Amino acid sequence: MSRTQTDKLDVVGHQWAIELLQKQHQAGHFPQALLLAGPLQVGKATLGRYLARVLNCQGASKPCGTCLSCHKLVSGNHPDVRIFDQEDEAIKIDQIRELQRELALSPLESQYRVALLCNFERATTSAANALLKTLEEPTEQVILILTATDPSQLLPTIVSRCQVLTLRPLPQREILEALQTRWGLFGKRAELLSQLAAGRLGWAVRAMADEAFLARRERRLNELLELLRTGRAERLDYAQEFSRDAGAIKEILGLWLAIWRDLLLLQSGSHTKLINLDWRDTLEPLAAQMTIGQTKEMVVRVRTALLNLERNVNPRLNLEVVLLKLPVC
Repeated sequence: MSRTQTDKLDVVGHQWAIELLQKQHQAGHFPQALLLAGPLQVGKATLGRYLARVLNCQGASKPCGTCLSCHKLVSGNHPDVRIFDQEDEAIKIDQIRELQRELALSPLESQYRVALLCNFERATTSAANALLKTLEEPTEQVILILTATDPSQLLPTIVSRCQVLTLRPLPQREILEALQTRWGLFGKRAELLSQLAAGRLGWAVRAMADEAFLARRERRLNELLELLRTGRAERLDYAQEFSRDAGAIKEILGLWLAIWRDLLLLQSGSHTKLINLDWRDTLEPLAAQMTIGQTKEMVVRVRTALLNLERNVNPRLNLEVVLLKLPVC
């Protein structure tokens, strides 16, 4: 594995969290249960993978990126590390029971057995209750790392047994530098994606890999402007169009949330930089056509709809609720 390949797997930003956990590891006090919280695609799963490498690295400087353990973990073949990171699938009780059987065994090659369970707010209730037993009866050889967008959506008994670290959005300059130095993206596209990312490097990398994204974004934002001028029937027809595409609904709501946030900034006279800076000339007259109360309500409604998607609430229903509450401009 080349140094460049390894760099792309390392963490960008969140240095405070890395330093804290490395100190705990060096002192022999690494938490047996860790919950990484924060916005979608802010780097929670990447940090979790990085920590798994730190915990099981055989080199002097951890993670070294060159030892057999690091190679196996990066390739997904480490026998002592289990990663659950299915973006649109809930973790189920059968998976937790299988994991528990593995965690009961001694590590095969490393000091710890590590399990990384991403987006755990999507886990079924039975799976969450099953995991609780492992958290209540931890063994020294087991490290559990969970990620969640909103810890309040997890069982309080799970949260109380974890050390919770909340990751914050990254500055635009860090995202831009990472896109340039690690992924070789330069020019206006790199500038725009780093701004649209709103502090989420994972979002920027995914958008970078999607050549059609920026054209699709333009279309989705124009669709929102049109929907603000339509009635109930047309809005429900729009929801019907995407009824079987949960991924498209999630992208639409994410783009719209950034628009409503920018409108709120314009209405409040904030000096905070807009996310959709290239749309400023369109957003300024739109902000003058509605009240700040209407805009705040839409920010809350769209954000709630996105959180509901993480809880496996029906995607079409989420979109319909937002559409039917849009103001008419």
